[in-house]
Amino acid sequence: MTTTDGTTARRRVGSPPDAASLDAVERMGLDELRALQLERLQGTLRYAYDNVPHYRRAFDTGGVHPDDCRELADLAKFPTTSKADLRDNYPFGMFAVPQDRVRRVHASSGTTGRPTVVGYTDRDIDTWATVMARSIRAAGGRPGDKLHNAYGYGLFTGGLGAHYGAEKLGCTVIPISGGMTPRQVQLIQDFQPRVIMVTPSYMLAIIDEFEKQGIDPRSSSLRIGIFGAEPWTEQMRQEMEERLDIEAIDIYGLSEVMGPGVAQECVETKDGLHVWEDHFYPEVIEPFTGEVRPAGEGGELVLTSLTKEAMPVVRYRTRDLTRLLPGTARPGMRRMEKVTGRTDDMIILRGVNLFPTQIEDIVLRTQGLSPHFAMELSTRGRMDHLTVRIEARPDCSSERRDPAAREVQKGIKDGVGTSVEVLVVDPDTLPRSVGKLQRLTDDRDRA
Repeated sequence: MTTTDGTTARRRVGSPPDAASLDAVERMGLDELRALQLERLQGTLRYAYDNVPHYRRAFDTGGVHPDDCRELADLAKFPTTSKADLRDNYPFGMFAVPQDRVRRVHASSGTTGRPTVVGYTDRDIDTWATVMARSIRAAGGRPGDKLHNAYGYGLFTGGLGAHYGAEKLGCTVIPISGGMTPRQVQLIQDFQPRVIMVTPSYMLAIIDEFEKQGIDPRSSSLRIGIFGAEPWTEQMRQEMEERLDIEAIDIYGLSEVMGPGVAQECVETKDGLHVWEDHFYPEVIEPFTGEVRPAGEGGELVLTSLTKEAMPVVRYRTRDLTRLLPGTARPGMRRMEKVTGRTDDMIILRGVNLFPTQIEDIVLRTQGLSPHFAMELSTRGRMDHLTVRIEARPDCSSERRDPAAREVQKGIKDGVGTSVEVLVVDPDTLPRSVGKLQRLTDDRDRA
């Protein structure tokens, strides 16, 4: 099978689903889908205006009214919503329903301020389970599969989102959550799951643990990995597929819009994530001006919910950088390209924009280096300085470390256009993440 960029995708999961097994909306023609979106968008704008004081104020201040949306392109007239808006209305000010109709509350970690709080009605939870079930099926999961769910449970949306979706599809869920890495390996060996859902960085830690225990990861029962919650590269996909002998599939979502299940890569193409556009309307904007970008051009992803009850969101700025492309495996649904970074994890180093995924790509192409690395920003003299610490692979000789560091330095200088310090350190010396990975620490002098 050949993907749209001409590469050959390996198949490990059998045939893709036949058309009869797809949801009706996955088979819907483009005109029919756009008509459904417009109907739902107009209803969402009216519903938000009537029930959420923030949106009434924002629309009135912006000089727009829900009746001004006569076609999908009119959405660009409406103001965007930011994470700051959610924090300003903490905890429940963005809810559109009374408290007694809210069946669940999730929230972000709040590590950079107040957490962002989201709520779900009964219907919202069912909608979320539906799009998650659709996502797992698109990744190759099937009713009857055992699914090892290593996403974190609790206020983070990953664990319960995956759990409800897998059950709705008809899978048997193993709800292990994150952490206790040796036990993760034990239960994979004992319970024989076919599917795993986890962050890509923690999947690498699980693979490492297989090898520490003297078990060939390729001998496990796992055949499908559904990875999300953080940006990851094609080089990391190749790393996981080769070491674990699985199909590594991308999933996308964010708690402020719903949770995981907003968009999903399809196993038969693995060429970007199809947005489930019957529930989420995507736009891409220029991050600084807010201007909507033409189809196929890169920028910041903005999402509007079309079916949410407890907390509708209008033009939510995700901060994720991507572009929208025509659908392939699901022709009516547009694809979002793999997220390349976030506007809020971009490092501006001596005037050059640098993303952690750019470094990851170079590290994974360098012989002898593992995927585990960390970055530290500091001040030297009057200049910002970036140090990248990368773990050597266990079989990397001491003589290989300095040449490998120089290769990464040169790759960053040639490919990105800035100089960094690279240190190759011993295996298993950098912190591991069991949830969302935090690669960067900022110790710059702020005086």
